[in-house]
Amino acid sequence: HAPNVQRTRAGAARRIPPVSLKVYVVTTALRRRLADAVASLTTRANVNPVAAREMASSMMTTTTRALAPVAARSASRGVRAAVRAGPSRGFAPSLGARRSVYCKAVEAPVNPTELKPPANLHGFELVREDYVAEYDSKVFFFRHTKTGAEVMSLSNDDENKCFGVTLRTPPANSTGIPHILEHSVLCGSRKYPIKEPFVELIKGSLNTFLNAMTYPDRTCYPVASCNLQDFRNLVDVYLDAVFHPRCVDNEKTFQQEGWHYELDAPDQEMTFKGVVYNEMKGVYSSPDSVLAREAQQALFPDNTYGVDSGGDPTVIPQLTFAEFRDFHGKFYHPSNSRMWFYGDDDVEERLKILDSFLSEFDRKEIDSTIATQKYFTEPKRVVTSYVAGEGEEADKSFVQVNWLLNDGPFDTETALAVGFLDNLLLGSPAAPLRMALEESGLGEAIVGYGLEDELRQPTFAIGLKGVAKEDIPKVESLITETIAKIAEEGFTQAAIDSSVNSIEFAMRENNTGRFPRGLSLMLRSLSAWLYEGDPVEILRFEEPLARLKARMAKEDVFTPLIKKMLIDNTHKVTIELNPDKELGKVQDDEEKAKVSAYRAGLSPEEIEKVVADTEELKRLQETPDSPEALACIPALDITDIPKEAKSIPTDVSTVGATTMLTHDIFTNDILYAEHLMDLHAVPMDLMPLVPLWCRAMQRMGTSKRSFVDFDQLMGATTGGFSLSPFTSSIRGSDDVSAYLVLRGKSTGAQAGQLHDLMAEMMLDAKLDDKEIFKQLVLESRASMESRVQSGGHSVAAGRLDAMDSVAGYVGEQLGGLAQLEYLKTLAKRIDSDWDGVVADLEKIRAAVVARVGSVTNLTADAKTLEATAGAVQSFLDALPAEGTGAATEAWSKDLVLPPVNELITVPTQVNYVGKGANLYKSGYELHGSAYVINKLLGTTWLWDRVRVSGGAYGGFSDFDSHSGMFSYLSYRDPNLLKTIANYDGTVEFLKDISLDKDELTKAIVGTMGDLDSYQLPDAKGYTALMRHLLKVKDEERQQRREEVLATTEKDFKKFGEVLEATRAPEARVCAVVSPDAAKAAMKERPDLDFKVTSVM
Repeated sequence: HAPNVQRTRAGAARRIPPVSLKVYVVTTALRRRLADAVASLTTRANVNPVAAREMASSMMTTTTRALAPVAARSASRGVRAAVRAGPSRGFAPSLGARRSVYCKAVEAPVNPTELKPPANLHGFELVREDYVAEYDSKVFFFRHTKTGAEVMSLSNDDENKCFGVTLRTPPANSTGIPHILEHSVLCGSRKYPIKEPFVELIKGSLNTFLNAMTYPDRTCYPVASCNLQDFRNLVDVYLDAVFHPRCVDNEKTFQQEGWHYELDAPDQEMTFKGVVYNEMKGVYSSPDSVLAREAQQALFPDNTYGVDSGGDPTVIPQLTFAEFRDFHGKFYHPSNSRMWFYGDDDVEERLKILDSFLSEFDRKEIDSTIATQKYFTEPKRVVTSYVAGEGEEADKSFVQVNWLLNDGPFDTETALAVGFLDNLLLGSPAAPLRMALEESGLGEAIVGYGLEDELRQPTFAIGLKGVAKEDIPKVESLITETIAKIAEEGFTQAAIDSSVNSIEFAMRENNTGRFPRGLSLMLRSLSAWLYEGDPVEILRFEEPLARLKARMAKEDVFTPLIKKMLIDNTHKVTIELNPDKELGKVQDDEEKAKVSAYRAGLSPEEIEKVVADTEELKRLQETPDSPEALACIPALDITDIPKEAKSIPTDVSTVGATTMLTHDIFTNDILYAEHLMDLHAVPMDLMPLVPLWCRAMQRMGTSKRSFVDFDQLMGATTGGFSLSPFTSSIRGSDDVSAYLVLRGKSTGAQAGQLHDLMAEMMLDAKLDDKEIFKQLVLESRASMESRVQSGGHSVAAGRLDAMDSVAGYVGEQLGGLAQLEYLKTLAKRIDSDWDGVVADLEKIRAAVVARVGSVTNLTADAKTLEATAGAVQSFLDALPAEGTGAATEAWSKDLVLPPVNELITVPTQVNYVGKGANLYKSGYELHGSAYVINKLLGTTWLWDRVRVSGGAYGGFSDFDSHSGMFSYLSYRDPNLLKTIANYDGTVEFLKDISLDKDELTKAIVGTMGDLDSYQLPDAKGYTALMRHLLKVKDEERQQRREEVLATTEKDFKKFGEVLEATRAPEARVCAVVSPDAAKAAMKERPDLDFKVTSVM
């Protein structure tokens, strides 16, 4: 449960194979897309990770409407339930001896409706034949005759082919069996008997998606690729991993991924260790995660949702290997499986591949049904605690009200209606329930976020965090009274029109970002399929939407729903979560006591055995597979990779003072527009205020209409727009690319309205609502505090960047720890100097909203570009030619944080460890081989030492090719100084490296897969914009491509010399840790002269 992982740097988003996410809130969909956008921008455009993160953040408001509650299910049903996106793992199956493969995908018929079922069904029976017009897909539903395995087969012209196998895996306790199995089955299998085939394929696959996800009641194993043979390789490995894993006979894998006692010597401290164990300690360190867990378990005390499928750290050590093995034997069987294919590959071949695995099994009766939770006859209340620090948050509570809405999944039309209701209540800042809570002054930020309908029984949750304990009853009353008022007064037609347009726009756009469309449909289908529902009908929306709109025109659809599901519903649970400054110590003491009690019962000989077992496990973890063993993994050859870099159609022109970029790409009549204004115009002392200014511009209405009217008009006529800052270094230059980014989208016909509203906001937005602004500050502060605690690696990375470059420093002011400190001061200043705050907000607008130095980026087909040119021109003409009060001095090269080794302390049970140095400052000149080397490090040395044997949930490196900053980062790490030592050991690893031809080829091919990965049209236009801003020319991209393809072992050894800079005295450490971990590190390594910064 780490939503802030999704806000990480590009390197983290791209290269954290071990990160699993358990997410309970609707914004998960947005964060997932944000992470995908970050990875997409960086890997394809060579974008500074921090810049990519900030630019991707600018998508958030626009995306919010596109992924409004109902639409979120259209884009991906995997957005609200407890989703555990497990290790992002790549595989390539052995289909015989190693060979080079490169196949063109089989083209689907021009008209999918004409596609006929295969003549040879390979052991399957055709149960149903259908066509889903919304996605132009022919559907065949098959059942395997021998085992009963069910298969949904969708055929269309999408080259991004997808496959997934899903099993219902309801746990009976919180030992985390499903989660640990999800990790473990991917650690070698019958056909691929090596330690980690997924790592080998990460190195050399062209996949567009590799992952595994543990829900509260199911485990999913999805893959995707645009390359046909690569896709079939992935399918083969995943099927072998699921049905024939080595982990059920190898207790060492269980110990590595689950838990074990670790003891390096008889006289040292014994501890619990394990990847999932440490992951879940990180999860349970987040109060938001604790709240979500308590809510789910309180709503479902009598079925499988009443336990934690991810695992409770206090319970995980109770799990035995025998129980682990038996769970696989019970649930990981074809008779309990649901399989999914999507894309332009051949249907008969799909069945042939599946039957080759399934035919050796017999049908088995498996009871994996999810029991229905019976309704409560009266509301309940749960009062519990979370680990708090010593700061202001020590007095902040959470309160959340939760309802169970139905005794099973909704039918299609009801689901759509409830989704609309959810959107109307909470889907935008102008939604009445959301606005009532945000403007109440009773808390800092909303929690719960409404409807969750991915599990067997849908729920609704809403509340606030950052609440004074004495105000908890007021929050509960406000929720109850607001819902009652809405039921009495109903929704305005404007609100309904806004919701309908937002949802329809998103459904028809079907923009899933970098997340494959086929997998989003799979997750959607599963939410009915798993519970004996119709897996096809749930994919349709045109007819149900038309029926619902007809009903809404004749009757009040929503008041009866509100009364039935919220007002008169007795299955209601209120969660009160209060801070406890002593709880962290209590938990640590309890863990130590358990280990001590176990150790006290051991004889000296048994203690020696624990030491020997620890040593043996580490030896196995750190011993690589032999080249002969690795030969089971097939791979593409370098000669199969296109030699020419792909270009994006881009026309650059000058329109007045504006640089205009246009991209003639088919977008189905949607215009994607970005308007950038020069951020250098903002005085540096006002820079930390810019993020709040962006939010305020979108939250207070304008001189022409109220905020509610403005928001509803935007929703009713456009796809939404957003405003955010962006900064990045530019390689080879002291300049910093820094802009204010206004980003929006609409149909071509509504481009005029889109740009009229954009101009109205930029020129006429009000900035003088004190209470609204204060709430925005409190929300931002709460979000930043959560990020420090749950995504500390990104905070550490930002601090390291800020010590190194001007762009990093500015980025730190805009979104790092410096921003959090500024927010704390600003919250107090609002009460003492509100007039001064308003004056500063107006100074920012006067300085930055100007035509001079602006850039406009437009993506659509030529016809739409031509038709919308007038609307774009009118917007540009409305902007002032120059800003007033704009900064005139260039940003000094000395604008950086003092270089120190820093330990940032927060309440946490795990660490986030960063270390970095600037390679350019030590004389390194960029070469494409650096991308290959960086990728390999994340799947060899850092993976093995930081994650596998170190027990961290993630260990990776990130090279910002624009600033030259090379950073090591770890995620949910039980270690601190050991991890730093492992970072330093990278130098010897590279200097001594020995790569055979196959290993080198895989590294190169995998890197090319990153560079050439799949993009939707809007992402292509945005990538071209990033390349323009950061002065990355196609000629340079071609040069880097050739350097990547020509990488040799010698380049690795040379880079080892270059990385001496990361362990030189100039290198810096920054880590987010607990106060106790900081004290221990300072005592053990006084030479590092750590500076301690207490945040919470």
